[in-house]
Amino acid sequence: MRSIAAFIVGGLFGTGLLLSGMTNTVVVRGWLDVFGDWDPTLAFVMGGAIVPMAIAWRLVPGRAPVLGGAFPAPPEPRLGRNLVLGSVLFGMGWGLSGLCPGPAVASIGFGGLGGILFLAAMIVGMLVAPAVRNRLDAVPSAG
Repeated sequence: MRSIAAFIVGGLFGTGLLLSGMTNTVVVRGWLDVFGDWDPTLAFVMGGAIVPMAIAWRLVPGRAPVLGGAFPAPPEPRLGRNLVLGSVLFGMGWGLSGLCPGPAVASIGFGGLGGILFLAAMIVGMLVAPAVRNRLDAVPSAG
């Protein structure tokens, strides 16, 4: 049953990415170009994700998922080195390619060579990240 639910939810997520324009690198780059020809339409996509999640975090305590397991813990509210570094790297990749991981996977069928290269670079980054994080965690942080 969990596999069927995951398939349905993944299909809805991919459909949402396509309909929202998140798989269109022109739309994404237009959103990121705040000093040029800025396209604010992705603000609605972000609002459509942030508002339901804010409500969900309020409803989760004391509940369990219908299909088993446990809900993830709320994110750490403090800004740390891992969050800042990860955000910078994510933003750089998003800005350079016009794709983030979800839309990259959703667009792999029509993204051409650029989409495949992005996906390959993303996989390499995910494989290298644990070693880099371990090295960074060994270095004392300032403050």
